[in-house]
Amino acid sequence: MTRFFSYIIMSCLLLWFNSSAEAGEAPDTQFGETEVVTFAGGCFWCVEADFDHLDGVVKTISGYSGGTLVEPTYKQVVAGNTGHLESVQIFYNPETLTFQDLLDTFWHSIDPTDADGQFCDRGSPYRTAIFTHTQKQYTLATESSERLNKSRVLQQPIATAIKPLTNFYPAEEYHQDFHSKNPVRYKYYRFRCGRDARLKELWGSDALRGIH
Repeated sequence: MTRFFSYIIMSCLLLWFNSSAEAGEAPDTQFGETEVVTFAGGCFWCVEADFDHLDGVVKTISGYSGGTLVEPTYKQVVAGNTGHLESVQIFYNPETLTFQDLLDTFWHSIDPTDADGQFCDRGSPYRTAIFTHTQKQYTLATESSERLNKSRVLQQPIATAIKPLTNFYPAEEYHQDFHSKNPVRYKYYRFRCGRDARLKELWGSDALRGIH
């Protein structure tokens, strides 16, 4: 069962929630004592799960970035007409976890050579991107992408976009922490989507390990 049909079923049972950042403005780079980065890596349930376990990650929020529609809903985004990508904002303690650490985890948790989606999720909402909050993040992300390209580890060019963050709209409440609220359903989806099988094919036993 695809996530879109899962959404139809869940929408009959769950209340909708959607608070947003102002359109066209990047959120502050500080959240309490932490800093923030925004990654688009396909299914935001999976991106949250891949980063929540990292020591130093304080909070993750699933949402939508990069499009033109203000306060989009999940149904609108997955229809592919808003320009938004499923994204996750990751708030972290920079004294415990560096931005480079997060970049390394990000690369190893996606297929950065796929320009048309991720794993079983196809189409523009599932493309990968790094939405940077500062010039320093942009520089480090660009250097990391170039380094990965030159290494020829993946044998195909990197398709992941790197661009300044312009907006971020939190997704509906039932999408937040989906992997912990619905562990059986989440694990079944992730298995059926072939995410881990593809990551093993791409990265081998080094999946989710740093590349630098």
